[in-house]
Amino acid sequence: MLGFTLLGPVQVTVDGAPLTGIAPRHRAVLAYLLLNAGRVIGIERLIEAMWGYERPDTARSQIHASITAIRKVLRAAGAVRLLETRAGGYLVQPEPGQVDAQEFVELVAAGELRRALDLWSGEALEDVYAHYVAGVRELWNDRRLSAYERLVEGELAAGRHGDLLDELAVQVAANPLREKLNGHLVLALHRAGRQPDALAAARAYRTALADEQGLDPGHAFTELERAVLADDPALRPAAAAPVVSGPPRRSTFLPYDIPDFSGRAAELERLADGHRVPAVVTIDGMAGIGKTTLAVHVAHRLAARYPDGRLFIDLRAHTAGREPLDAAAALEALLRQLGVPAGRIPVALAERSAMWRAELADRRVLAVLDNARDAEHVRPLLPGHSDTLVLITSRRRLVDLDGAQALSVDVLDEADAAELFERIVGERARHEPEAVHEVLRLCGRLPLALRICAARLQHRPRWTVSYLAGRLRDHRRLLDGVSAAFALSYAQLHEAEQRMFRLLGLVPGRDIDACGAAALAGIPEDEAEELLEGLLDAHMLLQLEPGRYTFHDLLREHARSLAEDDGALMRLLGYYLHRSRAAMDRLFPYTVSQREGIPQPAAPIAPVRDAAEAIAWLDAERSNIIATAVHGPEICLGMLALAMRPYLDLQAHHDDALTLHSLALRRSRMLGDREVEARALTDLAWTYWRLGEYERAQEHAHQALDVCEEAGERARALLTLGNVALRLGRDTQAERHLKQALDLTRIGADAWGEANVLAILALVLDRDGRTEEARRDLDLALALHRKLGNPAGEAVVLDHLGVVLRHQGELARARTRHEQAAAVHRTLGNTADEAAALNGLAEAAGDPSRAAEEHTAALALADLARSRPEQARAHYGLARAHLALGRAERAHEHGGLALGLYEELGVPEAEEVRDFLKRAVGPEGGPGFTS
Repeated sequence: MLGFTLLGPVQVTVDGAPLTGIAPRHRAVLAYLLLNAGRVIGIERLIEAMWGYERPDTARSQIHASITAIRKVLRAAGAVRLLETRAGGYLVQPEPGQVDAQEFVELVAAGELRRALDLWSGEALEDVYAHYVAGVRELWNDRRLSAYERLVEGELAAGRHGDLLDELAVQVAANPLREKLNGHLVLALHRAGRQPDALAAARAYRTALADEQGLDPGHAFTELERAVLADDPALRPAAAAPVVSGPPRRSTFLPYDIPDFSGRAAELERLADGHRVPAVVTIDGMAGIGKTTLAVHVAHRLAARYPDGRLFIDLRAHTAGREPLDAAAALEALLRQLGVPAGRIPVALAERSAMWRAELADRRVLAVLDNARDAEHVRPLLPGHSDTLVLITSRRRLVDLDGAQALSVDVLDEADAAELFERIVGERARHEPEAVHEVLRLCGRLPLALRICAARLQHRPRWTVSYLAGRLRDHRRLLDGVSAAFALSYAQLHEAEQRMFRLLGLVPGRDIDACGAAALAGIPEDEAEELLEGLLDAHMLLQLEPGRYTFHDLLREHARSLAEDDGALMRLLGYYLHRSRAAMDRLFPYTVSQREGIPQPAAPIAPVRDAAEAIAWLDAERSNIIATAVHGPEICLGMLALAMRPYLDLQAHHDDALTLHSLALRRSRMLGDREVEARALTDLAWTYWRLGEYERAQEHAHQALDVCEEAGERARALLTLGNVALRLGRDTQAERHLKQALDLTRIGADAWGEANVLAILALVLDRDGRTEEARRDLDLALALHRKLGNPAGEAVVLDHLGVVLRHQGELARARTRHEQAAAVHRTLGNTADEAAALNGLAEAAGDPSRAAEEHTAALALADLARSRPEQARAHYGLARAHLALGRAERAHEHGGLALGLYEELGVPEAEEVRDFLKRAVGPEGGPGFTS
């Protein structure tokens, strides 16, 4: 038999099975025609119903397409004549019993209220969206509630108040401002001998009505409240009507499915749209993530598959001010929802659980067990072998619930969060997309936070989204509802988990591993990991990558509000210092002596097994270390800067280097520590040289010389000055600085420093035409680096050898050295020096096509390392290569970029590029091809 459902998802069914192949827009057109069955509906009226005043240009064609699609489905179902085209539009004439909405009206009129209500499988027109839907949905939902109120009125008159209590409580929770419904609940509670609960329910309704609408209850409710207070005999129940045996009734207790449900496409695909849904599904996630909303939405989507009952119970594990509902009480409520009389329900938990499984054995029931504490809380509520689906929501991962399929819910993605916000707020959100993005960020894309903020905006028509964003930045109290939810989750942690949660609120970095957390809390690593995993299971932490733990932004704020530092940050900073030192000793063993001033840790630090582990740890922790240095205690900053400097330099993390060394400089000056001050100044000078900020490099290097007493640091300051002078074309000055540095390294027997100075001095000698001296210095530098086991220094020397060989015309040997250097730098992750090697390789190419390719690769690395000297060098090389290939416009483009960078650097190459650009300009002032 062909049927149409409108009281729930809009579907076309044949013998109860829904037909597929009809899109939501087409279902919206079909539903409108069915609601107006027997009347001719013109196309203009259909367009207005679908879009209102915001009709698209393609409205007519879309309506025609919808009619065609509907006819195709009806034709396949054998109902060719059900939809007809008339002169004035379209006419639908279903047969009696085919449309559930019409059947509902007829059953209500006949007084068969329970049968009428059992036709509903969700909200009216649940899954269609069109201009007309909101008004129609409100109308039909009101009809449903009116029918239910009539049904309850009859049941109360018949003395069956005990059977109504759970059902009434669910309906009142979903419709808290419905006066008659609240009155029925008050009366049922009173007749069940629960006068205090009846009066509490009356007060709750009175308060909600005043808060939401500023109104007082009507006369009838006020009189009922007075009569309950006085225990008026007139309220006493009549004798209960005899129970008449009959077919079991279908129970629908699902809460309201919100009309603005958004996103969760992957979750819905897995739960609601798949062909096979497992018997038990757990949905877990942090407070406010939308677990209940998702479960209820899925339940409504699947309701048609479970005709024998759609049940819902709040287990209250995370309900403020209330104890969790124990399994025995939950089973009693669920059994009563199934229609089991109270007198038949046994007392013992095991017997109730057995009855629950027996009742479900031959039924297709869907049950939502909301707000579970843990696996033990719901284990007695699981069905046996049956066609029942149980959806369980919890803030904890129910990892030990056998046979259950787990689904962890994350925050909404950007698009879905924006859609949810816009659906609630409406037009204002579409006019301020940037402000909406800011609100989403401040709410952490957490559905509860978004709903709170959107509701505030919706009820304040004079607010703009930008104003709301500003208030969120300044007054996080707008999210008090979220904080309350977090506070409840926190209260249910055990004491050690609570302490770890509070301490993590102190952490300035973005995430932490078990070793860091152990140091923070002053406990063993395995104990810290167990606590972190417990917080993860409770959704108080997130894990975005294996072994690393972080907060949702709003939970981080909640943790910070509870945090008290008992020396935890100092313990964490000490851990970062000693672990960094261990990593550096593994990566740069030839510089171990430079870190001898760092004291050994009081407690053992986990060893760093090899260079790969060292670099992986540093890459993971770098931003956390810098954040802790900036926001943590101002202690041991000089030692931390000393430990981190080779890694930050060779990995081109120059911003972090400037931050850390500047902190060390400020702290050393406050303490009058000249040794740390000198080291911080030389580190800053070197970093500014790397960035091409030569004036600042010189300034800090000269300051370092003023306070330096240790030969090694003086040599580093002079090396920086020599490097700067070399770049600025001041070769005599460069040679003087570098030879002074060389003498200091030799006096201090600093082979590493000597090799570094020789490698730069060789470039000065080569530029002065003293090629043999340059080759001799480079050979010595190479031997020293190899003896020390310093591959990074060895690669720099090989690159410089390539430059000298190219100047001697030995291009093939030069390219070999540059290739060797680039390979080593690539292995070490040293992007800036790899860019230099690739630029050298291109300059020795002898082929403009190959040169262009290699300069392009060098430019990409130089951009990544923010090395302006190598960027300029790559652009100039590309300009020369493109000109040689006859691409004058591209040559001028790269030449102009090179000139701009060289002028910023203030180096002699700027004049060379200027001359190049003049030569490359034709007689008409445009690009030319002269060389």
